[in-house]
Amino acid sequence: MNSRLAYYLYITVFLGLIQSTASAQMPNNSTGKQPNIIFILADDLGYGDLGCYGQQKITTPNLDKMAAEGMRFTQFYAGDAVCAPSRCAFMTGMHTGHTSIRGNKGVKPEGQFPMAATSTTFVQLLQKQGYHTAAFGKWGLGFIGSDGDPNRKGFDLFYGYNCQTLAHNYYPDHLWENQNKILLPGNVNGRTDYSADLIHQQAMQYLDKQQLGQPFFTYLTYTLPHGDLTVPHDSVYEHYVTLFNNKPLVPTEGKPKKEGNKPFEPYPHAAYAAMVSRLDKYVGEILALLKDKKLDEHTLVLFSSDNGPHREDGNDPDYFNSNGNLKGIKRDLYEGGIREPLIAYWKGTVKPKTVNTNVTAMWDLFPTFLNVANDKNIPQTDGVSILPTLFKPSMVIKHPYLYWELHESGGKQAIRLGDWKAVKLQVSVLPNSPIELYNLAIDPAEHTNVAAKYPAMVKQMEQLFKEAHQPDVNWPLLASEGAQPN
Repeated sequence: MNSRLAYYLYITVFLGLIQSTASAQMPNNSTGKQPNIIFILADDLGYGDLGCYGQQKITTPNLDKMAAEGMRFTQFYAGDAVCAPSRCAFMTGMHTGHTSIRGNKGVKPEGQFPMAATSTTFVQLLQKQGYHTAAFGKWGLGFIGSDGDPNRKGFDLFYGYNCQTLAHNYYPDHLWENQNKILLPGNVNGRTDYSADLIHQQAMQYLDKQQLGQPFFTYLTYTLPHGDLTVPHDSVYEHYVTLFNNKPLVPTEGKPKKEGNKPFEPYPHAAYAAMVSRLDKYVGEILALLKDKKLDEHTLVLFSSDNGPHREDGNDPDYFNSNGNLKGIKRDLYEGGIREPLIAYWKGTVKPKTVNTNVTAMWDLFPTFLNVANDKNIPQTDGVSILPTLFKPSMVIKHPYLYWELHESGGKQAIRLGDWKAVKLQVSVLPNSPIELYNLAIDPAEHTNVAAKYPAMVKQMEQLFKEAHQPDVNWPLLASEGAQPN
């Protein structure tokens, strides 16, 4: 039996056990209705950017309260270290050795390389289970009209940016509602409509219309705190300007403004902090609305981020300790680039003040959400449902291993196997890129490469790298595949 077949047999049997356990442990449902699901995804928020994960400079009272009233995961991983492949892993339940999107690749005039027509998202399956589905924010998985269009991947309603490149501009001249371009004339020669606020307002209006009836899945993929660092200079921003007492940055001579209506930010620390606080405020308003509508006991709410913190547009993750003392940031497959917060809230179901130490990943949410919907025909993916651990956090969820690949910076690969972490760099350049090996149990910050001490583990990791990466003509990674390093 080859290793790939053995892997999928393991997943099939184990997922079946998890699914039956989850179904047995689902809480009694007096309404007879399927639970609602809300997934809130921050953009480039680091593991250490929230108070409940150790942040000292930025205040996040609503997310801290969400964690106190729910469950905080300490070993949850993003789908990848950049936007599009991370979100594709989330949508399809596949790690980036198997997904149809494995990097950020733009398409003119607006949009990104699309998900394949053959890629099935969990949202499409939730639709079949009777869920109304809506997404608000940034998409980036296929331009309008493509096979990756959100309306073709399971969403009844989409509002926001289709293109993640244009999402760098927080005062755009348009957004999208399904296939309809929503023009924002106030932003053509001015800065009238802050996109994050518009997106949140649309999401709140949608949620306010929901009742105990048809179940809903809402994907809130906010652009905060992604660059460009742009935020209204309100009282929160001014508070951080005063608190940090930084000297203003001086723009490069001859370039006082950025392209278009994206101005130079003289206080990037204050801007980043204000963007995180604004996101925290949005979360508080969502949870308050659920409580007011008496939907909080019938709605699973999850909060996470797509990858580690960025160092763009003057942002300084070192200043905030945004990666939580972990090594690396966005575009790194070290822990700081892919380990993320995950907070679960479900009043009356998830026990308050619980900490979940299971090693879990973005692709686990595919079977998890379908378990919540009581879907009996969950397809085979790389994910394992974490639903049982929401009821019993001491329950151990195990994967054969976790895998990531990054098609930037010369190509990178990483594997987590138990407490062992292997990283390969420059794989698009070097035919036999050396393996770095770390023991996360004693070295979570990946300070010490112990590959020389454990040759047997290095050999096992080398075999797993070969097994996990399924070649794709659209995404050549390895030097042997003719990959071109970025």
